[in-house]
Amino acid sequence: MKVLVVEDNERVARFILKGLQEAGHVADHADNGRAGMFYATGESYDAIVMDRMLPGKIDGLAIIEALRKAGNRTPILILSALSDVDERIRGLKSGGDDYLTKPFAFGELLARLDALCRRAQGSNSQTVLEVGDLHVDLLSRKATRGSRPIALKPQEFKLLEYLMRHAGQVVTRTMLLENVWDYHFDPQTNVIDVHISKLRQKIELEPERPLLRTVRNAGYMLTMDE
Repeated sequence: MKVLVVEDNERVARFILKGLQEAGHVADHADNGRAGMFYATGESYDAIVMDRMLPGKIDGLAIIEALRKAGNRTPILILSALSDVDERIRGLKSGGDDYLTKPFAFGELLARLDALCRRAQGSNSQTVLEVGDLHVDLLSRKATRGSRPIALKPQEFKLLEYLMRHAGQVVTRTMLLENVWDYHFDPQTNVIDVHISKLRQKIELEPERPLLRTVRNAGYMLTMDE
């Protein structure tokens, strides 16, 4: 399991990171909202542990709301010292998947993360993927933008499915090579650029809103955000 921990309290962060590493998991750490947003949108994670209160203008709920708006569906466990019912409801309504109050036992945190990841893996069995008005039916192998059908070749469909499953996240060239083309090395070709270009031409006809963005020196992102 690869986890992003967004927590400004150094002692709490060390406690969580140490526990995750001892349990055999990989974890990244961000100690403020800006860094948390950078990691959450620049990498692919199985789950995110999000502190409710963070220094600066970007707090935990703002990050969660931005991720959900962008189509990012990574499971998020909110950590907070705010334990009253209204705060828990607010956290869950913002897009959080679970809410754990401080102080907490690491065993409970890990059990909740495991449950969120199992639930997310189960959701991979969904048969329809949606990002804005772009729809993909995995059973019929059909894609539409609004009411407009999109004719896709098999590899283009596979590429679009992967991008939609990681909507709101930066997808690197390495991720595409490994998961769409099953290459575990760089073939030193422009195969990705060619397919991305063709896919973009098919899913973004004028005057439709652009969805597939190139993130300079990083990769690509499928999102409704500007």
